[in-house]
Amino acid sequence: MSPDIIIVGGGIMGTASAFFLNRRGQRVLLLERGLVGQHASGTNFGNVRRQGRFLPQMALANRSRALWGQLPELIGDDLEFIPSGHIRVCYRPEEIQQLQDYAQAPEARELGLQVYEGATMRERFPWLGPDVLAASHAPFDGHANPRLAAPAFARAGKREGVDLRENVEIASIDKVGEHFEVRSTSGQVFTAPKVLVTAGAWGGRLSTQFGEPVPMVTRGPQMAVTEPLPYVFKEVVGVYSKVTDEVIYFRQIPRGNVIFGGCFRTFPDLDSLRSAAAPEALILQLDRLKRLAPSLARASVIRTWSGVEGYVEDDRPIMGPSGQVDGLYYAFGFCGHGFQLGPGVGDVMAELIATGATSTPIAPFDIARFQAPSLLVGAGSAREALAIAHPSA
Repeated sequence: MSPDIIIVGGGIMGTASAFFLNRRGQRVLLLERGLVGQHASGTNFGNVRRQGRFLPQMALANRSRALWGQLPELIGDDLEFIPSGHIRVCYRPEEIQQLQDYAQAPEARELGLQVYEGATMRERFPWLGPDVLAASHAPFDGHANPRLAAPAFARAGKREGVDLRENVEIASIDKVGEHFEVRSTSGQVFTAPKVLVTAGAWGGRLSTQFGEPVPMVTRGPQMAVTEPLPYVFKEVVGVYSKVTDEVIYFRQIPRGNVIFGGCFRTFPDLDSLRSAAAPEALILQLDRLKRLAPSLARASVIRTWSGVEGYVEDDRPIMGPSGQVDGLYYAFGFCGHGFQLGPGVGDVMAELIATGATSTPIAPFDIARFQAPSLLVGAGSAREALAIAHPSA
């Protein structure tokens, strides 16, 4: 029996979308060029964070956080999700007000944010370095294991009927009549009336085939993990700064290892499928980590790694229906902060594709924002339904 929809890309966005579409009665074929969760979805920091997000994205992040709270019952797997809390710290007086303004924004009301300063901050987080002036605490955020997430969604989908095929690299997607033809590099052809592109950093290559190029760059995050240490740092910690090489972040897992990243990114080649860990990144990170949490200054690093992430020019993802081709949908380019959103993106895309509308606003992520107005013809029923569902978006 032919599928109702083909999903191209088996990261957390693709596997979660497949899972939720299947639950809505859709026959799903999920194609992945390598192994599920092999790239950004499996190599990221593991932050399940809402604090600090683009405020119009908060409704999507809240929907996703609710789903994180239902794991492992939802998919039958433990992703090591811990609602540990998250703190966002700053080093400059003017940044304190910015943290407070964010905490008071109406969109952030569900986060329970509280900004601590001075002695109160030192009493609550005594391990913070002397340069830290304030810490914004989000008690319901947390972290999980990214290496487990996409494979777990894929297994859950397969158990319930998703047709998953790994090691299938896609060469082209064409609309032929009422169906799409998805052709692999080995000559296989798959057909369905709908296609969802969740190909991460490679998504822009596929959207360009339909006259919808997206201004993207590829970046390689730099991650590392220490030896096991006494379990002291319960919250996920990140620095708020407009100075890129100051932005370090870390989390500690219950068995003691501290995972950290930030400060530095490489620019990997999409064709190589790999991103190298840069030694200079680790040197910089260790210096910034010492400033943030001096007790980590002597910790031994046991492993470093990187990945391949796609960043859109305006730092917002591509999510929603094509502006050119009816039956074509996108969810890619999550700019290094898509892990927390994964379950919510899957649920929203399933709702949109299955019903023609979604109760969560996603208009700011429309691919049409990069297209000239004269090119936006024949946008299709899905776009019209989206506009009706969210006229103020």
